[in-house]
Amino acid sequence: MKIREFGELESAIMDALWKADRPLSVREIRETMTYRRNIAYTTVMTVANILVNKGILDREKVGRAWRYQPRESREEHTARIMSEVLHSGGDRGATMIRLIEQFSDEEMTRLHEALSEMRIRRGIAS
Repeated sequence: MKIREFGELESAIMDALWKADRPLSVREIRETMTYRRNIAYTTVMTVANILVNKGILDREKVGRAWRYQPRESREEHTARIMSEVLHSGGDRGATMIRLIEQFSDEEMTRLHEALSEMRIRRGIAS
């Protein structure tokens, strides 16, 4: 089962916003997003407003245009979704093991580094 929070167009809009270093207008989102076909300005505006209503984006009126920005970074968003999936049912320990079994050697190294960093932050002895 593949978990997807966003549809294709929502993903394209979010990618454009996560890559930006500032809030973007609908026109700017439309110009910078990567999508397989040309999408109307009004479609991008409608989907951006849906993402605002879902609590994924914030928007602010600047002049006559709305500017949109994500409420959380891509990494924060991904971590939140992973946590929600982990807590959605079943044995969490077994689920974590099944996930880690799929890690590459490089991902295992990064996991060990992340765990060491968390121990230091929390003041836990190794």
